[in-house]
Amino acid sequence: MGGQQGPSILHVDLDAFYASVEQRNRPELRGRPIAVGGGVVLAASYEARRFGVRSAMPLRHARQLCPGLIVVDGSYGDYLESSNQVFDICRRFTPVVEQISIDEAFLDVSGAHHLFGSGRSIAAAIRGQVRTELDLPISAGVAGTKFLAKIASRVAKPDGLVEVPLGDELGFLHPLPVDILWGVGPATRAKLDALGIATVGDLAETPDTTLANRLGRAAACHLGSLAANRDPRLVRTDRSARSVGQLAAAGPRTPG
Repeated sequence: MGGQQGPSILHVDLDAFYASVEQRNRPELRGRPIAVGGGVVLAASYEARRFGVRSAMPLRHARQLCPGLIVVDGSYGDYLESSNQVFDICRRFTPVVEQISIDEAFLDVSGAHHLFGSGRSIAAAIRGQVRTELDLPISAGVAGTKFLAKIASRVAKPDGLVEVPLGDELGFLHPLPVDILWGVGPATRAKLDALGIATVGDLAETPDTTLANRLGRAAACHLGSLAANRDPRLVRTDRSARSVGQLAAAGPRTPG
């Protein structure tokens, strides 16, 4: 996939999306710790996250962690409009856009190399246009699989770009902490800690039977596949069965 142009799967992810829209719309909030929400935090700016404020946290707890926290009501209309504008920019480069939430999407740019260059060049162009036209930060990962592109965008945050060259996938993936993998929450992490597994590489080197005995066969198989970067999924333009309104109601995902 990608040929001489390198990897062709992009994952783009708006940074602290709801909070970034509020800071854009209200310049006095730029650089300030803010939380969007009512009884719980829907989104927190990076300034607030430095104090430990996180999505889904009760606001009372968030204020204890960050006494100077500024709380603003959500403006879903603004978020929906901004989301649509961002992914319209993505579609300037490829029609193969799979939006998976209000603030993130996968793109397959394999058919766009002859027009716009490498996957990295396309990701850089998208980020530049989103910043210039919408004044919003967006991170991007470029890789040969959807799984690794999403990991790369997480590593790129905030407001960065990371490409994983073809042939160097495991060299990039294996040094990362094991809890970067989807499915490794606190309970699973505790079980992996007990086995001395700290990195994705440690997981890849652990015998399947050892993992199955500790985690169960299904979880061991899932994590083993991720550690080997086995992900045959294609970018699907029919993914958006849910409306954008439903995506907004769910809120942006952590880490965001």
